[in-house]
Amino acid sequence: MNYEMITILGPTACGKTALAARLCHQIVGEVISADSRMVYRGMTIGSGKDLDDYIVDGEQVPYHIIDIADAGYRFNVYEFQCAFQNAYMDITARGKVPVMCGGTGLYIESVLKSYELGAVRFPERRSLTIGVKIDRELRREKITRRLKERLKNGMIEEVEELLKHLTPERLIRYGLEYKYVTLYLTGELSYDEMFRQLEIAIHQFAKRQMTWFRGMEERRGIPIHWIDATLPMEEKTEKIIRLWKDGE
Repeated sequence: MNYEMITILGPTACGKTALAARLCHQIVGEVISADSRMVYRGMTIGSGKDLDDYIVDGEQVPYHIIDIADAGYRFNVYEFQCAFQNAYMDITARGKVPVMCGGTGLYIESVLKSYELGAVRFPERRSLTIGVKIDRELRREKITRRLKERLKNGMIEEVEELLKHLTPERLIRYGLEYKYVTLYLTGELSYDEMFRQLEIAIHQFAKRQMTWFRGMEERRGIPIHWIDATLPMEEKTEKIIRLWKDGE
């Protein structure tokens, strides 16, 4: 296969963003985010944008489809396809490699399988697709640790700020962090209840992500090359670059 792009997917907390940024730094690429909540401005900590990951060896790795819509707006799959197409054409026109990275399976699949959702027909992209696999217990440990860090680093304050402009009902629609922290701030959950229920919800979300990715591979014909999340970063990027070159 003559690859046109690289896709890096995996469940939450597997380290895919840092891997995508490091890979782009090495192959002169740019990241196209495929995450349904990272599109929203003001939703940074709860959506896990981890913007520091895009600074590699002191250099900024360009990224796309992050912070492009106001919180409260209902961004959809067709709009993602349009934004992806614009980013893809921009990146390739400058001779760089598009690296799509995310955990929203529907967004990823809409590109790789060329979903026809509107009057504009998008081409199916030939992608080297990489899945980052992580042991379930390690994933659970990382999810819990990351949740504690995000709460410590201002996630509650982020939701408080959003509630100045959005109703609780609208913010709850975004799920996970935004749902449970809102329920805490509106007095429907204690802090401990919020933490416990949110932790469980994130674990369940990661399981649903993996179910979707397995369906992509086993039932919908998208080959995924799985690599171990615990491998050293250099070894992971070397594996991906080798697969990329083999497909040129």
